[in-house]
Amino acid sequence: MNLKVCEAGEMVLRQPARALTVKEILTPEIQDLIGSMYETMRAAPGVGLAAPQIGVGLQLAVIEDRQEFLGKLPPEYLAERQRVAVAPHVIINPRLTIEAGGDVEFFEGCLSLPGFTAIVARAHAVRVECLNERAEPVTIEAHGWYARILQHEIDHLHGTMYIDRMMSRSFMGRENFERHWKNLSMGECRKLLDE
Repeated sequence: MNLKVCEAGEMVLRQPARALTVKEILTPEIQDLIGSMYETMRAAPGVGLAAPQIGVGLQLAVIEDRQEFLGKLPPEYLAERQRVAVAPHVIINPRLTIEAGGDVEFFEGCLSLPGFTAIVARAHAVRVECLNERAEPVTIEAHGWYARILQHEIDHLHGTMYIDRMMSRSFMGRENFERHWKNLSMGECRKLLDE
């Protein structure tokens, strides 16, 4: 079932989500919720969706960066972002650890802020310890764009949105991004914004 995505201003997006118990994860209700979240994320389309984004205050998110998205992007864009396809998976009760490698800046969007984008600095590499949809412990080591997706979704579970972390001068509508900024390198964008 395709669910309604909550937009900025809805309180659930600003409240910390609660952890799930192993028993809860295995219930038909949570398993159905996971299926509906995948359906909603794919229909949007997006690469991640956290439960608070569909009005449910639980520490649960689904992630998938499909090859079909990547096929539409220039190779230099993918290389700069270190973006590769990511298989569909669930993160529950995640604990995020920032790894060595510093921060990187790129434009980021969100299904809860449709039509907008901004530059956000995120850690280049992270480790996430969580449970999967079978309530099994999982450790994820990620870098590049995948690390960005994980950080973005985990932020949602703590009541944080990308606009809390963005370079405010870079905030813009998607249409202007496509028209003026999409084909610039991050170095060129930074130079223009710092002038």
